[in-house]
Amino acid sequence: MKQIDRVPRRALALGVALSLALLGGAQAAELKLSGDNEVPAVKTMASGSGEISVAPDGAVSGSIKTVSLSGTAAHIHAGAAGTNGPVVIPLVKGTDGVWSVPPGAKLTAEQMKGFKAGDLYVNVHSDTNKGGEIRAQLIP
Repeated sequence: MKQIDRVPRRALALGVALSLALLGGAQAAELKLSGDNEVPAVKTMASGSGEISVAPDGAVSGSIKTVSLSGTAAHIHAGAAGTNGPVVIPLVKGTDGVWSVPPGAKLTAEQMKGFKAGDLYVNVHSDTNKGGEIRAQLIP
């Protein structure tokens, strides 16, 4: 009976180790999007949350979910807090307010430096606020 009890623990430990190896030290940014973070700030009832992960090789994955917002576009941009910048990765609109990083998305070496410095952000645009309604910095 003791041998059987050990198998699930070993399998779990192996699964955790394999997951960590596959992630390869990816850094995840937990996001809370709000209109207060937009430049200029936007008064809105909309909000969002999610997680974006960046692997050491620049591979990007993750998604955000918006609430009380009919978004028209969402992107990862280059730009420090308090500034606006160019689109780095357009996000793909799903159902129920979910926006996802497309498969194969990858940051350049310069964009990786920006990510590590906290100089990338995610925002969601709307018909009312074409420049962006809610935003959050990607802080690794």
